[in-house]
Amino acid sequence: MKPHSIGRTLGIGMRIAGRIAGQRVAAGAEAANAPRDPQAAAAAAAQNRAAGQAAGKITRGVARGVGGFLRPFGRVGGILWLEVTGVFFFLPVLVFAPTLWRTRASFAQGPDHRTFLVSAAIIVVFFYLSVSSFWRARRK
Repeated sequence: MKPHSIGRTLGIGMRIAGRIAGQRVAAGAEAANAPRDPQAAAAAAAQNRAAGQAAGKITRGVARGVGGFLRPFGRVGGILWLEVTGVFFFLPVLVFAPTLWRTRASFAQGPDHRTFLVSAAIIVVFFYLSVSSFWRARRK
């Protein structure tokens, strides 16, 4: 949908919604002053129902138009979100890499064996999350 037709649709929708709201306000004021007549109440209810259905149609049309307009931005936003998430998942890899390098001599057994294993596990998990996030972003 072209931008000028979206604006036209929104403008028409706002004018019709304003007209419907004005009619309802006028009908409410008229109903408060008029004596209660069952036939008039039924006619007013039918008129309000028809106005509500028309407003619903217009609202659905406007929602479809705005949704079509925003769809490309949602795609780009999703890709950007995955890339930013990938960067943040890579930060623990950078933080724990020096610890892993420092304790590499204790990988099998030694005083820093547990530190080495924890650092290695954190690096593997967060590196996987980072790479998979970038991979999903490229597939989009």
